[in-house]
Amino acid sequence: MNREYTELAIWMEGRKLVNLTYILTANFPKEELLALTGQIRKMVTSVSFNITEGSRRLNPEDTLPFLQIAGKSLYKLETQFHLASDQQYISKEDFKIINQKILLCKKLVSGFINCYKLIENEK
Repeated sequence: MNREYTELAIWMEGRKLVNLTYILTANFPKEELLALTGQIRKMVTSVSFNITEGSRRLNPEDTLPFLQIAGKSLYKLETQFHLASDQQYISKEDFKIINQKILLCKKLVSGFINCYKLIENEK
C-alpha cells in the first residue's frame, strides 16, 4: 500500500479503540493496575502497533503476520473486557460500546488481511 498508515481507517479506528480503552480502564480498581488494567492496555496498544508495523512492510507476505497478530490481540481484548464486565469494573452500557468498537476493528483487520491475501495470491 502506498498510503501512510495514519491515513488508514484500520489505524484510525484502532487509535479510537486505544483512547476509549484508556478512559474505561482509568476507573478500574487500583489493585488491578498490574493485572487486568495493564493487560488490557498492553493488548489494545498491540493492535495499533502491529497495524503500523505491518503497513510499513514492502510486501504482503511480510505484512500478513503483523495483521494476524493485531486480529488475535482484538480477540484477547474482547475476552478481557468480558472479564472486566463480569467483575463489574465497567457498566453494561460501557461494555456494549467497547464491544462494538472491538467488533468494528475486527472487521477492518479481517478485511485488510483478505486484501493482502488477494494481493499475495495474484503473484
